[in-house]
Amino acid sequence: MSQSAGHLIVRALEARGVERVYAVPGESYLDVLDGLHDSGIETVVCRHEGGAGYMALAEGRLTGRPGVAMVTRGPGAANAMVAIHTAWQDATALVLFVGLVPVNDRERDAFQEFSLTGWFGSTAKRVMTIDDPDRAGELTDEAFRIAASGRPGPVVVGLPEDLLMRQTAAPTPTPVAPPRPVPAAVDVAELCARLASAERPAFVLGGDGWEQGHGRTLANFAAEAGVPVFCDWRAYDAVPHDTASYAGWLGYGRADAVAAGYGEADLLVFVGCTRADVLSDGYTKGFDAETVLVIQDPNAATHSGRIDQHLLATSATLTEALVEYGPAAARGSREDTWMLGRVEAQQRFAAHRPDSSVPGVAGASGVPAGVENPGVDLGIAFGVLDDQLAGEAILTFGAGNATIWAHRFVRHHAPASLVGARNGAMGLAVPAAVAAALISPERKAVAVCGDGDFLMNGQELATAFAHGAAPLVIVVDNGIYGTIVQHQERHYPGRPSGTKMVNPNFADWMRSFGGHGEHVVNTEDFAPALERALQADGPALIHVVIDSSVMPPASNEG
Repeated sequence: MSQSAGHLIVRALEARGVERVYAVPGESYLDVLDGLHDSGIETVVCRHEGGAGYMALAEGRLTGRPGVAMVTRGPGAANAMVAIHTAWQDATALVLFVGLVPVNDRERDAFQEFSLTGWFGSTAKRVMTIDDPDRAGELTDEAFRIAASGRPGPVVVGLPEDLLMRQTAAPTPTPVAPPRPVPAAVDVAELCARLASAERPAFVLGGDGWEQGHGRTLANFAAEAGVPVFCDWRAYDAVPHDTASYAGWLGYGRADAVAAGYGEADLLVFVGCTRADVLSDGYTKGFDAETVLVIQDPNAATHSGRIDQHLLATSATLTEALVEYGPAAARGSREDTWMLGRVEAQQRFAAHRPDSSVPGVAGASGVPAGVENPGVDLGIAFGVLDDQLAGEAILTFGAGNATIWAHRFVRHHAPASLVGARNGAMGLAVPAAVAAALISPERKAVAVCGDGDFLMNGQELATAFAHGAAPLVIVVDNGIYGTIVQHQERHYPGRPSGTKMVNPNFADWMRSFGGHGEHVVNTEDFAPALERALQADGPALIHVVIDSSVMPPASNEG
């Protein structure tokens, strides 16, 4: 049966089990949009291409399947670049379809023409253009295979406008699952022998691929073997925080005691991640330790420093192999003292407490008792949030200091419960929360963002209303780009420049959509505002005001 190339692409998406595509429509791929009209795939209409790309990234991270975004040529593709860079550095599977100028208009500087390979060639696993209608399904399927195999990442597929309408009798391809490398028994035996002979071994877990929940199994294995489990930056939902071996996360905002413990390890076993700059405090910690890598990338492209053993495996296949081998073989004669010390350090750090750095809080340095608090104490607020969510919600983050309190105080007990830009990109929190609410409507999706981060993609709340998603957004408003101010105070003290912002009342802004908005300026008002927001029928937002001088709590506290 003959059909257009654009419709064949939709059939290939259906064969891959795609449930949603995140799109900003454009005339350059009208035939694909027409194919989606009669498809069971939901077309999530977004308000900005960066938001669409971020939603696709969240889909990939939370489901284990590549997320799909669709944008138009030139300006649309440029706007989507931020999500491609994030997926590339974060190693998250994503497929971006980009409408292109008609074939006969190429190389004429036609309206919105650009070089697909020139723009995306250095930040995508593959850039391809469908130039033959008979290969439209084949190349679509290939894009998914490439995105999900090896080190996951983004694939960009160009769609020439006129080619999409050409007819083809090519069949819908039958998808082939990406390879699932299984570690050899001899390699697992060697790894267990290394663990047994080490005095201070540690697992370091990270990357994507933990959504099925085997992180708990691996953490329980580690506990029985007396091995602490650290997690990489913004990958700490890999392990439930109530397991006996969880020892905290590494990277920005981590506890000094956690980083010190990582640095004291004499054996580091990286599973799903590598020794990169953020995790290692800027390439300064963990380089002398014996090192085992368990990743799917044979080139270990993002790893720096020593490698003593390299297993090509997924986190799931390694966990299965270790469980079959048994934790006793990995314990040796080691007691639990080393592991328990690391676990207790994280527990002390994550214990709920008021933030002693908040100006005006009685007991803060140099502030007399009885002085009125000029803003919300985030230490208390995020402790309340943690109690309410009970480790089951999906949290999403962009970038900025405002996220550090949530990283520190909010627990994660369920897998696939965190989406954050590991490359530090701003603007991800809101679109990721919208996607999370669509993917898992039975769970609460909570975006935590600063005022700067929120207004980069806050317009995607319109997408939530349009598609029935009900995220909660917490906007921490200090009127500045706080992370940059913190750097300025360190290098150019007393000389703020280019970091001041003016904001509206975000609660009123949310109410203008018909959603639930709360404006909180006092600590004692946060808990009742949160309770009302969590009970709201639809999207909700809490606008939390803090003093501009407040910076994240000290990493040596606890």
